[in-house]
Amino acid sequence: MVASAGCLCLRELNKLSLKAQLFKRKSANELISGSQQSEHSLKKSLSVFDLIAFGVGATVGSGIFALTGTAAAGQAIANRDWLSTPLLNFVFGWSVGREAAGPALAISFLVAALACGFAALAYAELASMIPVSGSAYTFAYASLGELIAWIIGWDLILEYAVGNIAVAVSWSDYFLHFLSDFGIKLPLWITTDSHTALARIALNDPNLVKLYSSMQLPDVFGHAFAFNLPAFTIVALVTWVLIVGVQESAVVNTIAVAIKVLVILFFIGFGAGYVKPSNWTPFAPNGWSGIMGGAAVVFFSFIGFDALSSTAEEAKNPQRDLPIGMIGTLILCTVLYCAVSLVLTGILPYQKYCEDAAPVATALAAVGNPWAHFIVTVGALAGMTSVLLVFQLGQPRIFMAMSRDKLLPPMFAKVHPKYQTPVIPTLLTGVFVGVFALFVDIGQAAELTNIGTLAAFIIVCIGVILLRKKEPEQRRTFICPYVPAIPVLGVVSCFALMLSLPLVTWIRFVVWMAVGMLIYFGYGYPNSNRNTSDLDVS
Repeated sequence: MVASAGCLCLRELNKLSLKAQLFKRKSANELISGSQQSEHSLKKSLSVFDLIAFGVGATVGSGIFALTGTAAAGQAIANRDWLSTPLLNFVFGWSVGREAAGPALAISFLVAALACGFAALAYAELASMIPVSGSAYTFAYASLGELIAWIIGWDLILEYAVGNIAVAVSWSDYFLHFLSDFGIKLPLWITTDSHTALARIALNDPNLVKLYSSMQLPDVFGHAFAFNLPAFTIVALVTWVLIVGVQESAVVNTIAVAIKVLVILFFIGFGAGYVKPSNWTPFAPNGWSGIMGGAAVVFFSFIGFDALSSTAEEAKNPQRDLPIGMIGTLILCTVLYCAVSLVLTGILPYQKYCEDAAPVATALAAVGNPWAHFIVTVGALAGMTSVLLVFQLGQPRIFMAMSRDKLLPPMFAKVHPKYQTPVIPTLLTGVFVGVFALFVDIGQAAELTNIGTLAAFIIVCIGVILLRKKEPEQRRTFICPYVPAIPVLGVVSCFALMLSLPLVTWIRFVVWMAVGMLIYFGYGYPNSNRNTSDLDVS
């Protein structure tokens, strides 16, 4: 009896020990001091101007140039295979397709911006309080503990790496438009993935056919084969720039941002003259269902300030500059998005943008002004390049933060002795994004990115509330107003956008997170710094 009671007590103690380990936190001061070790420190070289440029670089580009078409036109339930069955839709009460937002896409941008605004205020407080690389991963470690931090760190791979796959694919389409202005054509089979190539052959659109020197696909083991070489190439070039150094990257990004903002303003002014108000009727063809579906897609375009938080260690004055960069980025980009979406849907009926990864180029091609088409195509390429640059900058720094905590192998935390950049995670991220960009289409990558980002934003909003209680004395140069109301609104609005994504995206998200948990308990948990420390678990 005594032995049995002793075993029971031992099991209970083990359960308590495991729980304490999984939810151990790092204090803000510990996170800051850990990042200042010489072998792990990054060069402080980014000004507030650089930060806003990075934020605009991540935000203005993917939404306007890549996703406005699919968000406005929607995505049919067709091509969803077994997930397209009416029975599944009825049982779960969940859309497996995505209804069109139509011209009301402008409202979709406002809805997404509102949700991002709540999250941005939370991010700004945590980034000014904990100016350390790692973004939401670091903030989760400080407020919710190691297990939640790992979940968010793994989740952020969807935001940065998988998101860049979608951007690289769109860059490739605009590159084809750019080459066509000079009479240069490439064969279809080296410019897109197999699925998209077959769809374009079946569509037989004259505007698409004229982009290619050949529409024939080679046969590999009995299957039509195609791959996206331009997408792979731009990812490789961006990876090289980031290895050379973040300051050099900032210069390249600033030039790209200046070009694309000017081009976007040109498109708004030039395209307004070709708007047909009749194309705005009906304004919201599917009501709030379409608007929310569009918001869930274009949310992808508002995550630039999240990438900004990952550069905290490289900012010259992070406590002051990060909040300015995040909130300023959000306001500027929202105004541009709404204006572009109205012009875009006014030039052509929204249905014309179905499955279009280069909607702005399509709109100007329909107008029939080659010089305007060329100018905007160049701006789109600059926009895509700057988005790739910022996202490729953010992902290795997430790996670096996780490696410092020994949740990933030590090689991810090492910086290059000359360039002072995390060369190994930067290179591995480039390989991952480049290889998948060869074979994945834009829609699947964008939806998976959004659900991961929204989940991370929810954790950040919760973290603000918890850290107000756990570390009230910690210095905060920016304070989120109306806590807990603002963070709670952030949680609710982000979760509402998650529910607006298709069911297939949720299934992929659950599978992805399950793989992450296997890695954590197989490597991260046994090797974590938390196993040998007595840090706060409250």
